[in-house]
Amino acid sequence: MTDELRDRKIAILATDGMEQVEYEEPRKAVEEAGAIATLVSIKDDEIQAMNGDLDPGDRFPVEAAVVNVAAEDFDALILPGGTINPDRLRADPHAVAFVRAFADAGKPIGAICHGPWTLVEAGVLAGRTVTGYPSIRTDLRNAGAEVVDREVVTDRGLVTSRSPDDLPAFCAKIIEEFAEGRHRVPTGAVPAE
Repeated sequence: MTDELRDRKIAILATDGMEQVEYEEPRKAVEEAGAIATLVSIKDDEIQAMNGDLDPGDRFPVEAAVVNVAAEDFDALILPGGTINPDRLRADPHAVAFVRAFADAGKPIGAICHGPWTLVEAGVLAGRTVTGYPSIRTDLRNAGAEVVDREVVTDRGLVTSRSPDDLPAFCAKIIEEFAEGRHRVPTGAVPAE
């Protein structure tokens, strides 16, 4: 265990359909770096993870309902993917507001695979450079983002990756960005290179 994230509070926002490995690996990485991770959901009991779109994985207990917490309670946010998970989150106004509050405060966010879909709904991608699963890239572009095809992309505290194959790079980069803390997100900024 290291201490880069000692006592940092990390929210992991997810619901039924989250890609299990995209939850477990980032959570393990931030906890091993000293963070306190909390599974936040639009549900208040437990959620069903998936291994791909068709194979049910494990069930995980929800540690906080999104209606009972605020971005101010946490230092950073992780958005796992899975096709169903972010689609359900982006339809929930409390989840969308929670994500928007992190972005508005300049708090670091890590989103992998389909996870950036919730960022689209939150309206926080204009002028940002991101990546994501190939099938959501048009949505990312339509939200005003510059989309690139790399295993991990960082833009002023926003870390994005394409798929579970990118988890090693994603986990390393979220630890780095979460350790840096808040980032200034100027209005109308030019995307990072």
